[in-house]
Amino acid sequence: MNPGVPAEGREIRLASRPTGEPTAANFSLASAPLPPLGDGDVLVRNTVMSVEPYMRGRMNAGRSYVPPFEVDAPLSGAAVGTVVASNDPAVPPGTTVMHDLGWRDYAVMPGKAVRPVDASGVPAETYLGALGTPGFTAWIGLRIIGRVEPGETLFVSAAAGAVGSMAVQLAKRWGLRVIGSASSDAKAAFVREQLGADAAFDYHAPLRESLQAAAPDGIDVYFDNVGGPQLEAAIGALRNHGRAVLCGAVSQYNAASPPPGPRNLGLAIGRRLRLEGFIVIDHRARFGEFLDEVLPLVRDGAIVAPATYVTGLENAPEALMDILRPNASLGKVLVRLE
Repeated sequence: MNPGVPAEGREIRLASRPTGEPTAANFSLASAPLPPLGDGDVLVRNTVMSVEPYMRGRMNAGRSYVPPFEVDAPLSGAAVGTVVASNDPAVPPGTTVMHDLGWRDYAVMPGKAVRPVDASGVPAETYLGALGTPGFTAWIGLRIIGRVEPGETLFVSAAAGAVGSMAVQLAKRWGLRVIGSASSDAKAAFVREQLGADAAFDYHAPLRESLQAAAPDGIDVYFDNVGGPQLEAAIGALRNHGRAVLCGAVSQYNAASPPPGPRNLGLAIGRRLRLEGFIVIDHRARFGEFLDEVLPLVRDGAIVAPATYVTGLENAPEALMDILRPNASLGKVLVRLE
């Protein structure tokens, strides 16, 4: 290893698989030797890492669209950092990169596994949020799955979160009327005042009445980040030929047993509704198109990229557990590692 580079690094491991809501006992902080760099490898010092709701599913055993985390092995996820040693001429030391070996302060991987990012106009960590998977998810969900049109009314749950905040802003730019829900009055005010939603409410208030007041004539599209009662309320508010974009169901991720489905699903027949789930990695071929449109908007401040920061690798587990329940964070939750 090069002089000045430590011989070992810290990492967060999955200590055990949770049943229901995870606890600190399901994680462990450990140190491990850094392997030597092979041909084509790079060593990255991670500076910021992402925590995301989908990671809760990876803590379970069993098949899914991404492999589960392994017990006694480090977790993984998106991170940005700086290359500090390299055996790949295409990725020299000093390059700012994005990759999928977060949850550790140093990571060794093939140079082809990192993606250099241009941090000259935006902070590097923006590629973990507004210009990364959350922003791309909102863009695909609205444009490709929801097929939104100007003049339509859109309802977005978890509208102050990483995906929801981008969905609100993109939809407003595309000429929709937008309603958002959030987990507190303060976050609902943020959705209205900072993100530009036409209406927003705390979902702890009576859902059906709140949505009815915000959209007395109903909604055309629902962008679902939470599932559960909000999905049921949205189905009740969807007009004929409405669409529900099923992006996530964070309200159910900690459930110890399968939760009941919407009681009013039968409305989908008479109203000719379309409820469609999607996984954003299926659409990766369109990422360049997304970036061409959204990068200038973020760089110029036309779209804001809200983020809540947690400091310290040791606090990453708590950050993940926090986003799986009602919380005070706004936008993308990120963990600073330096």
